[in-house]
Amino acid sequence: MKQHLPYSTRELAEKLKQKDKAAFALLYDNYSRALLGVINTIVKDSELAEDILQDVFVKIWRGMDSYDKEKGTLFTWMLNIARNTSIDSLRSKNKKQSSIKIEDNEQLIDFHNNTSMNTDTIGVKSVVARLKPEHKDLIDLVYFGGYTQEEIAQKNNIPLGTVKTRISWL
Repeated sequence: MKQHLPYSTRELAEKLKQKDKAAFALLYDNYSRALLGVINTIVKDSELAEDILQDVFVKIWRGMDSYDKEKGTLFTWMLNIARNTSIDSLRSKNKKQSSIKIEDNEQLIDFHNNTSMNTDTIGVKSVVARLKPEHKDLIDLVYFGGYTQEEIAQKNNIPLGTVKTRISWL
């Protein structure tokens, strides 16, 4: 059940760094739905997504000292943990080929209101569509498929340097 945060996210981050269990409960109540939505978008398996969500919150709890408010918001930091943990899970289960395609990700999560919105309404789809095919393919593979640059080079039979150059222009 979502509760109103009695303090700012910066204060919440400080309390979490101090291992405040009540602050952690508030964090879970306020962010678990949004993070689960992101995880579900990546893994496409609700049971696995629940397990990953649990792993994500364990990583958040254990890794709070690595959070740096100067590098980004607390939510962005947690979002990256959820994304990376989801991709790692897919890799470990060899589900790359059937897991994610950009076409399957027509919906994004509105993280502040926990609602869905169509990517067309925020312009993401149109921006990606305007890219050259070789760049669009890289976005599909890197961001939504979880491939490494080396894996992309092997999969597409192109030099690793070419992959790195194309990604660096994005």
